[in-house]
Formats: sequence, structure tokens, C-alpha cells
Amino acid sequence: MNKEQIQEQITTGKAALGVEFGSTRIKAVLVATDYSVIAVGSHNWENKLEGGVWTYSLEDVWTGLQSAYKNLTEVIDDEYGVKVTRLASFGIAAMMHGYLAFDKDDQLLVPFRTWRNAITGQAAAELTEMFDFNIPQRWSIAHLYQAILNQETHVKEINFFTTLAGYVHWRLTGEKVIGIGDASGIFPIDSNTNDYNQEMIDKFSSLKTVQQYLWELRNILPTVKVAGVEAGNLTEAGAKLLDPSGTLQSGAVAAAPEGDAGTGMVSTNSVKQRTANVSAGTSAFAMVVLEKELSQVNENIDMVTTPDGSAVAMVHINNSTSEINSWARVFTEFAAAVGATVTGGEIFSALFNSVLKADPDAGGLLSYGYHSGENITGMTEGRPMFVRTPNAKFTLANLMRMHIYSAFGAMKIGLDVLAKEQVAMDSVIAQGGIFTTPVVAQKMLAGVMNTPVTLMKNAGEGGPWGMAVLSQFVTNRTTNQTLADYLDNDVFQSQESTTIEPDPEDVAGFAQFMARYEAGLPIEQTAIDQMPIVEED
Repeated sequence: MNKEQIQEQITTGKAALGVEFGSTRIKAVLVATDYSVIAVGSHNWENKLEGGVWTYSLEDVWTGLQSAYKNLTEVIDDEYGVKVTRLASFGIAAMMHGYLAFDKDDQLLVPFRTWRNAITGQAAAELTEMFDFNIPQRWSIAHLYQAILNQETHVKEINFFTTLAGYVHWRLTGEKVIGIGDASGIFPIDSNTNDYNQEMIDKFSSLKTVQQYLWELRNILPTVKVAGVEAGNLTEAGAKLLDPSGTLQSGAVAAAPEGDAGTGMVSTNSVKQRTANVSAGTSAFAMVVLEKELSQVNENIDMVTTPDGSAVAMVHINNSTSEINSWARVFTEFAAAVGATVTGGEIFSALFNSVLKADPDAGGLLSYGYHSGENITGMTEGRPMFVRTPNAKFTLANLMRMHIYSAFGAMKIGLDVLAKEQVAMDSVIAQGGIFTTPVVAQKMLAGVMNTPVTLMKNAGEGGPWGMAVLSQFVTNRTTNQTLADYLDNDVFQSQESTTIEPDPEDVAGFAQFMARYEAGLPIEQTAIDQMPIVEED
């Protein structure tokens, strides 16, 4: 679209807004009717470790959302000279899982417990055994049941509990609903009914520890909505929450709030059976849309759904790029110390491009970039570690290749489970911040998975763009049109992409790295306990 066409899209309220709350950044994207990105706004934020719990304050949720949206509108004003007064549609997405519980007066009962916490081990194990279905520690139901087992006093006051995306959507629209993909990180989903699994709800409700409470589980859960179904409208109060300046009007159609897994599937056109995608940021996940059920329950495989309800096998890891970011900050400090003026982008570009000169196995270096607990490898708390033998080839190139390998290390353990299940993947599409520098991480991931990896042109926008597209599906879909058809025929018909084939040297080199990585597991809990963790301010 040319400038005049984009101005017309904005002023007549034809554009769609997608917002995603990531682990370190809140991102807002305005999308035109041809699915192109008009403008992007963002706000950086960080979780805090308070009282042994990783959390974000609700104040930070709203100041961050308003900052990202204001940044977006300022970009639009600067580039196009117009104000955003109306939206056709919008959608809210966020990192999945976690626990936000409210009382009858809509007051938060305990600080938001994020996906990053590994504090629900007993609950997750008991629920997994009872349901014969893997319940990860991150899931909302695990947090609720652990609070019950801990006899926390707030549980009796619960009137509603939800995820971060569900909470923000509720405040903007007044609707206590959830997209089915995000719902699948709250409680197991029955893909035949596109709703919570009633048999499992009945089992949970029959527990004596649960029956002491006056609430019924289904009544305190958000209502499940599938993609393409209207999930409310932006209210006047919601418009003022999003845009305190009062410029934005109410009325935009809302898509059901989704998790980052669902928006990742949409933004990579991976909602059909046998399609797969990988998203890597602070946390990371690989997802495959299944054509048949897995033969057995495995604690390293989460069963979630696409935004339209198809079963998905997901390998989720809590730690991916955080350690890379930490090392980048060190190199940035060094550059400043020697008087060099470099941008963050230049630092990352230099570090990542050095990887192409590294030894295929990263020179014998080994890293566990765990900034938080990692369920797949049995780590209950974060303790980043970098180790090497005296004769290892300690170079910048090998250091950075090691960190990229480590960002996918725990994921590979889960991917090996899917390989044993003979799960078929016709394509793998990647997205996330780690792929911002061209070629490097994409090439490494092709070696990790030993399969071609494709990157879409929109990979840098990722989840919030996918959420905007989900909102457009609500307003644009034709009768009986499926989400897969909509993405294939409307959204991705002319999408640019690049594909990299696996390099045999990378495949062999990563296998050598993984041999070291797995040989170092499990890391002894006694050693972890002897390294005290410092709570953030």
C-alpha cells in the first residue's frame, strides 16, 4: 500500500491491532486489510522474583500496554500524519499459562504467578496421574491445585481465574473469555467439543481437598472461544485503559485472547496437520499439529491446541535466549569501556555472524543457560552455567555457537520424544527474536532439527501480527471458512519466505554438543542449593 492508502486505512478505522505481552517486551502492531504491517510500538519490561515467585505487577501490565500503544500511535503520527481514532478489530495475546486469581470484587488475590515458576511439582504430578494426561507445572490448574495443597487462604475467595491475556481482554471488553489455544494451558481440552475436558473436570471436582470450597471449577474458569468467533467489543472504559489520551473510540470487534503458542502458529501458517513451528525468545517452544494421538503420556510433551481446536504436541522450555542477552550486555559494556560507540543491533549482528566461523561442535564448550527452572532437565531454579575443559577451543565464534545450541538444548530432548513417536512434520517454520540476524540462528536450527527451516518475512513481528490476523479472521471470514483456508488463501498467498537446508556438519556438530549437554544431566540439586539466588529489586 502507498502512503495515501495507509492513511485512509487508519482514518476510516479499517486497520486491526494486535498486542502481545512477551516475557521482556510488550509489542503492539497495527495491520492493514492486506495483512501488511502499518506500524509497530513496543515497551520493554521485566519479571521480578519476589518471595521466591516470578511475577509482574498489574500496574506494570497497564503502564506497559499504554506505553506500547502510545509508541505505536506516535510512529503513525510521525510517518503518516494521522491519528488512530478507530479500529476495525483487535486481539490480546500473552505468554501462556500462569495464574491470576480474583475475588468477587474483581480484586487480585495473590501476585500474578507466571509460567516461569517451577513451584507446583506435587500438584502437576498428582494431576498427571489422575488425568492420565500430562499437566506441566506451568499450567494454571497446577497452580490452583498447588495452592489448594498448600492450604493457601486465598483459594476460598476465588471467583475467577485466568491467564494474562485473558485478564487484559476482560478489562478491555468486560468478557471473561479465553481462546481455545490459551485455554489449553489452563486445563486439558476436549478437541471433540472444543471445550474443557468435562470428564477431567469431574475428576478434579470429586477430590475431597476441592470439595471443601463453595466454588465449582467450571464456574471460575473463563469461557472457551475458538478462532473466528467474536469475543466482545472494546468498551469505552477499555478504550481509555488502552489509550488514556481519549483519542481512541470504543466499538472494535475483539478476537478471543490467545497464548503465544497460538499466535506463533498463526504467524507461521502452522495450523494444519503435519505442520510445525518453532518460536524462540526468553522461553521457546516447538509445536507439531498432530494427525494422530501420541501412544503414551510423556512429561516432556504438552498437549495443547491450535486456535481452532486441533491437537498439538508442544515441547516447551523455560529458557532459551536470556543467556545470549546477558553476554550481549557484557560485550556492550566492554565496547563502551574502550570508547566504542555501537548499537544493540550492531552487537548482536557481530556476535551472531561470528558463529559462521565456529567449529561445528562449538569447540567443546558447554552451557546451560538456565535463568529459571527447567522442567525437562529437572532444574527447579535458575543457575546459568558455562563450563569447558582446559583444552576446549574458547573463541568468540565457539562461545556464541555454544549459546545458540544451548538455547535449543532442552528442546531437543523433547523433540527426540516426538521422533520416537514417529510424529510427521511436512514443514518447520521459525520465528522469534533469535532469528532477527539473517541466516545464523535459522541455519543452526536446521542443524538442530535436521530438517529444512523456513523463515517468513514477517518473522520479526511474530505473535502480535498473528493476533491481529486472528482478529481480522473474526470480521472477514466467509461462511464455513476454516482458519487454515483463511491463512492459506488470504493471508499467506504471497508471503515472502526463505528456507535453509540442514548442513551435515551442523547436524553432526550439534549431536556432539548434545552428547556433552545430556552427559552433564541431571545437575545435582545439592549443588544448586549451595548457590543462593538473589532476589531482584
